[in-house]
Amino acid sequence: MNIKKVLFVLFCSFATQNMINAQTDSIVKAKVLDDGSQDAEKFYNSGISNFANKNFNAALNDFNQAVTLKPDFERAYYNRGAVKFEMKDYNEAIADFDKALTINESADSYFSRGQAKYALNKKEEAMADYTKTTEVKADYAQAYYYRGGIKFENADYKSAIDDFTRAITIKPDYAYAYNDRGSAKRQLDDIKGAISDYNKALVANSELAFTYNNLASAKRKLGDLKGAISDYTEAINQKKDYYVAYNNRGSAKLDNGDYQGAVDDFTKAIQLKADYSFAFNNRAAAKYKLKDYKGSIDDCSKAIQINSSYGYSYLNRGIAKEMIRDNSGACADWIKAAELGVESAKNYTGDCK
Repeated sequence: MNIKKVLFVLFCSFATQNMINAQTDSIVKAKVLDDGSQDAEKFYNSGISNFANKNFNAALNDFNQAVTLKPDFERAYYNRGAVKFEMKDYNEAIADFDKALTINESADSYFSRGQAKYALNKKEEAMADYTKTTEVKADYAQAYYYRGGIKFENADYKSAIDDFTRAITIKPDYAYAYNDRGSAKRQLDDIKGAISDYNKALVANSELAFTYNNLASAKRKLGDLKGAISDYTEAINQKKDYYVAYNNRGSAKLDNGDYQGAVDDFTKAIQLKADYSFAFNNRAAAKYKLKDYKGSIDDCSKAIQINSSYGYSYLNRGIAKEMIRDNSGACADWIKAAELGVESAKNYTGDCK
């Protein structure tokens, strides 16, 4: 899944001028019995302006004034909640969305409350709010999309696909929904379906680096290493610090027999993320192919230093140690790998004492 920006609807309104009644011989101003609504609108509109300009404290003060003057001002409560969300005050944001909902059952308030609950890791409650959003407004594409995202996280891939499909039906150019539906299909081993969805995502938005990375990984799974390397390269071209794509491209090069190219990519990934244990382990595998056994051992050791429970690095370090005739060291690593749950390590421990 991707990091997605929460979009809040900003309700805008503008106070009308007082009417002036004209009589036959003179102009008389109509008497206005002000219940605070006009001043509330002024503060509200100022709050909208400050919110749009990211002046959150000023916006918060404006909306506070608006609801003080007009206690049933639904839009002010909603947008005050949106400001609090942007300020990461999620519990207070939920309180404002709750207040807005007591005044009017709005799909936007349900959706935004769901986003705040998700930010607090209350995912089941968030999903209930996304569902409520769709009950109030059946064509709310974002609600289906985010609900699908939670289902994806829960490994309910078929239901996630259903929600992503609903989002796409409502919004046919929904690039993120195509991408995430592709990832759900990939989890179900529908690799061709995943590739189709990733391509549709890129038609809708050709600047999604993570989609190129996902497309490349799907191609790699089908054995299209040349296509995978090309797409990883495009992901890197779009996001120069994309260390995951460097690591993945290195893995594709390793599979394709370009061992030095793989080392170069894993090295770049490590330069971008110094604690990237996977890249150290993978570079160790490439160095092993280049018969740089000591270099391989060093990289496995660095991976283990970062993640002491990284069983496959123990396995690989043992294999490299065997090549330099460090049999006792190899056995110790294989036994450790087996203890950490690496089943294949047991194939190497037979002669160990």
